[in-house]
Amino acid sequence: MSSTHITSRDNSLLRQARAVRDGKVKDLIFVEGLRLCDEAVRSGLSVEAVIFSEQLAEKQKAAALIEDISRVAQRVGSVSEKLLESISYTKTPQGIVLLAQRPDSSRSVFNAAIQQAPLLVVMHRINNPVNVGAIIRTAEAAGAAAAIATANTTDPFSPKSLRGAMGSAFRLPIWSGPSYTDVIQFCRERHIETVCADAASGKLFTELDWSTGHAIIVGPESTGFSQSEIETADVAVQIPMKGLVESLNVSVAAGILLYEAARQRWRG
Repeated sequence: MSSTHITSRDNSLLRQARAVRDGKVKDLIFVEGLRLCDEAVRSGLSVEAVIFSEQLAEKQKAAALIEDISRVAQRVGSVSEKLLESISYTKTPQGIVLLAQRPDSSRSVFNAAIQQAPLLVVMHRINNPVNVGAIIRTAEAAGAAAAIATANTTDPFSPKSLRGAMGSAFRLPIWSGPSYTDVIQFCRERHIETVCADAASGKLFTELDWSTGHAIIVGPESTGFSQSEIETADVAVQIPMKGLVESLNVSVAAGILLYEAARQRWRG
């Protein structure tokens, strides 16, 4: 599709981009930056629109990607650096923004990804989108089958979450919106053992047999799990810490558990 040169901040496409960026358009996602836009297209996302700066289009590598995206986008717009700043969510705009159809994060898509003895990661009441993105990225790298974001977790497809996931959110099946109780019930029906990290647990995370189906549950950053949430899960494990440290960043804790599970599963 041919590009339209946009000169007004009030242009309809720029207004739409800001609305998507701010989470006001639920069926679209806001993707920014060359690498992430490339990941989105290669992952087969349906592209609603692409907006790029005239300065970026002058660079050979960027021009090739812009041309590829323009072929599949329904709307294409070129803007000045100043106008791109008006829609960017970063302090330093990355030259290109893509609006795409939100990936299906329904239970049915998630179910299709679940096979025998899966490794899952459950993000419960996690507020920081950077942590959510990092967990999704690590989950894909560790060979997890899918991820779950409970109803009180920040949107895994928000701009900051997508940036943290670096393309993994486009590939890893994600079920968004179930309650904690729904997740526990889902796992029990499929004989998937649910595991919470709890500093007070007497069981080390390395003592668990991770070779069978497991769901690693992580969250919330500030308060941790409630006692009832820990008791509802099948098992709680401890990640030992030295010194005066009381807790780990949630994405770090998720990474430790995911890679211990991966180590045992890859070895076996």
